[in-house]
Amino acid sequence: MTVNGRRVPVLSAEGVTVRIGGRVLLDAVDLDVHAGEVLALVGPNGAGKSTLLGVIAGDTQPDRGRTVLDGTDLRRWRLGDLARRRALLTQANSVAFPFTVREVVAMGRAPWASLPEGDDDEAIIEESLAATDTTHLHSRTFPTLSGGEKARASLSRALAQRAGVLLLDEPTAAVDLRHQEIVLELARTVADGGGAVVVVLHDLELAAAWSDRLVMISDGRIRAAGPPHQVLTAELVEEVYRQPVLVHRHPVTGDLLVTPDRRGSRPTRTPVAPAAGAALDSAFVKEFS
Repeated sequence: MTVNGRRVPVLSAEGVTVRIGGRVLLDAVDLDVHAGEVLALVGPNGAGKSTLLGVIAGDTQPDRGRTVLDGTDLRRWRLGDLARRRALLTQANSVAFPFTVREVVAMGRAPWASLPEGDDDEAIIEESLAATDTTHLHSRTFPTLSGGEKARASLSRALAQRAGVLLLDEPTAAVDLRHQEIVLELARTVADGGGAVVVVLHDLELAAAWSDRLVMISDGRIRAAGPPHQVLTAELVEEVYRQPVLVHRHPVTGDLLVTPDRRGSRPTRTPVAPAAGAALDSAFVKEFS
């Protein structure tokens, strides 16, 4: 969004601090999210990524600071209006009752009930199921799904809200390789259509491939923000994750790759000749059978 020639964020966290049980989870964090972009939050476990996502979603109230959506403090938004403006996918993916997948996705249309947009509910539900490759699961009860299937069905519900701001907390954590690509391609499509997407990811290569900007969080603070190639330096990743890494480009696609640097960390292995290996196998079987 541009106002008087200046790019104005759709969603902002301003000086957000969160404390729980005497521990600081977020420390004076500032974050801007713009329409048309996929912004990935990355960082080690416990860094504060999900907490920050909860704050900008309005689910977690900060001890200090505020979240602003479309120029208005999030605390002033009515719940129904907020549900039509932003959709949130959490890590939990839990449903207390044995609703079918289609019924779960239909819950995403609840904010539009009694409004003209509600006339399109059926078509939007079908489109959302198809987008996440869950149409064939529509009659299954939610508790019978695998973890990855639950994640995709829950994403379908979030898509069905047709909100301009999409907030996703580890949407690929339990999802197989093919569906990881589908999920993040959907995020890219939402952004390319003018929406704003914030996604928490642990896979740095996925984050680099699909996001416009990365925000790296460590110990409740933003350590770096910018295009993936500027944030994912070997030095910064090693410092934040406490793990030596190699950062390089894929020789065919040019995608940014981040892999553990295992040089010197593995003991030298002496190759075992086939005959010796067979003898070892035989001894092992004899000993433990």
